[in-house]
Amino acid sequence: MNEGWSSILICRGETCMHPMSTDKNAWIPEQETSVGTKFLQKARKSPLVPIGMMGFVAVTAYGFYRLKERGSMKMSVHLIHTRIAAQACVVGAVTLGAVYSMYKEYFLKQK
Repeated sequence: MNEGWSSILICRGETCMHPMSTDKNAWIPEQETSVGTKFLQKARKSPLVPIGMMGFVAVTAYGFYRLKERGSMKMSVHLIHTRIAAQACVVGAVTLGAVYSMYKEYFLKQK
């Protein structure tokens, strides 16, 4: 076998195959993960992250809804205000998550 090819072969046990192989039975991953399952795992570990994301989406949607009725306010100023409100939701959720983690780690373990 060529030296260059041997470095990119995937080996598991006695079976080695090229990463671009079309043989589906040669290698089976230990755990099938998709974006949805990764998101659910992350949400279980830190539930305030999805809450912050939902707050971000809600504030952004509300900002776009109010875009028509901004009056004499410049578009750039309105978008900056919307962005700051959305970021505040995310930063608030991250801060609450950090405080909760510190509370669990330091205060509940001492009891």
